[in-house]
Amino acid sequence: MDSGKYAIGIDFGSNSARALIIDVATGKELGKGVCEYPGGDHGVFTDPQNHHLARQCAGSYCHSLKETVTTALEEAAGKPGFSPEKIIGIGVDTTGSTPIPVTEDMTPLSFLDKFKDNLNAKAWMWKDHTSMEEAAAITEIAEKMRPQYLKKCGGVYSSEWFFAKLWHCLKVDPEVFNAAYTWIEFCDYIPAVLAGIKHPDEVKRGICAAGHKAMYSEDWNGLPDEEFLNALDPELGKLRSRLYEKAYPADEIAGNLCEKWAEMLGLPAGIPIAVGAFDAHLGAVGSGVGHGSLVKIIGTSTCDIMVSPSSHKLPDIPGVCGIVDGSVIPGSYGIEAGQSAVGDIFNWFATKVCLGHHEIFKGLTEEAEKLRPGQSGLLALDWNNGNRCILVDPKLTGMVLGLTLHSSQAEIYRALIEGTAFGAKKIIDRLEEYGIHIEDIINCGGIAEKNPLFMQIYADVLNRKMRITGSGEACALGSAIFGAVAGGGYPSVEAAQEKICTCKDVEYLPDPENVAIYQELFELYSELHDSFGIKETSFDHSGIMKKLLSISHKVRK
Repeated sequence: MDSGKYAIGIDFGSNSARALIIDVATGKELGKGVCEYPGGDHGVFTDPQNHHLARQCAGSYCHSLKETVTTALEEAAGKPGFSPEKIIGIGVDTTGSTPIPVTEDMTPLSFLDKFKDNLNAKAWMWKDHTSMEEAAAITEIAEKMRPQYLKKCGGVYSSEWFFAKLWHCLKVDPEVFNAAYTWIEFCDYIPAVLAGIKHPDEVKRGICAAGHKAMYSEDWNGLPDEEFLNALDPELGKLRSRLYEKAYPADEIAGNLCEKWAEMLGLPAGIPIAVGAFDAHLGAVGSGVGHGSLVKIIGTSTCDIMVSPSSHKLPDIPGVCGIVDGSVIPGSYGIEAGQSAVGDIFNWFATKVCLGHHEIFKGLTEEAEKLRPGQSGLLALDWNNGNRCILVDPKLTGMVLGLTLHSSQAEIYRALIEGTAFGAKKIIDRLEEYGIHIEDIINCGGIAEKNPLFMQIYADVLNRKMRITGSGEACALGSAIFGAVAGGGYPSVEAAQEKICTCKDVEYLPDPENVAIYQELFELYSELHDSFGIKETSFDHSGIMKKLLSISHKVRK
């Protein structure tokens, strides 16, 4: 641990970026900058003819990179003892899988006049689901040729992931696919930009993106082999040699800050830059993830992250987003699961259904807080953006069951929160079914900090104590921790976490009476979950509505 030194963590989320400057010795936050991505709808380019499409512009990322870091530096400049020359490292996290097509000199295709208005030449955002058919085909072919590939990523390949998106681009826009020398993940692109790297072969790719989204494993010497990719399409097989052979954990140095970006940001050149990783994984690090703890990163979607010692072999777990050695903390397996939409569901209901703005959440929450569990007689399935875990099916959709002429906005809103909590319980039950012991749940993100109703419902549904990470910028803090480690400020991530990571004093404890009611509702949710989500299952649903009414009447009495 080094005293009097500072680190920068840069977090690129779905709609905005933020930079955080911390004191390496204490984790004290000295400066922060936030910038929404310009262009599109809150930085996202969509297609009214295809609601599965979600793209972003790499230029927006670079713009936000400069704005956030310079703002954070301006804020930190007034703090005693701080100077840019004392910054020892930079860490980066981003969304993913968000692959970007680039030329041989690392130029994103969307920067070229020929492709500047072509959505297929932009970054394919994590929540782009246009490649559903390709993902299903990858799963089918892998089951026959390379079943081991699927075992490490939960048994099903997702449309949110790397190769499905590349294959879809090849099918719908071969001109873009052929113009790209290669594709690079967002979390690998930003460190390369900062380091001034001019050829994709020189980019250090992160094990986080490679292992969880691109079927990379040391067990089969890296990425899927050429024979398998040829079985998908020979053009993907040809691309294999232009991707990468090796991936690295985030405590490795991806490069050093180049003169160009040093001048743009107001920093000295040469600062070490850590290998990039995904926002959820580094958010877990910033939240203090350790063996036995589950970190829930709650935002537009939700990611659940755990770690387990690499010295103990883990079972393959159907329905999770991968078990990857070193993807969260070096020396530990990273386990990822999650839900495709959580905050996005609430935002959809408030803005699209209730035709309000974000201010409407206050009134909805106040009314929903007055309701008892089960009182509304409503039950929701949380698949408005498909199911990421444990069914891994983007073609599933949402549902609200039990509506009457008396159902109110607040009742539906509460049912939607409860539905996401039931989905979260499904994930935890699956992890524990395969022997993953969970001692502690730590939550981070704006919803966890700002919505006590949400947190209490989760405590009651999961029947567990819910804690909140101490930093309001857990992802950026996790990135800063890796920046500190890459810069020599700590010998390990765990040593940095011990000094830097905290939890807030507030805790949410399960209410036994609520727990009992939610267990009844969860059984009904599970029936709907399995009936609509699993093939070759058969249920008689004739009693569900009546059971919901019975629970409602019991609660009202």
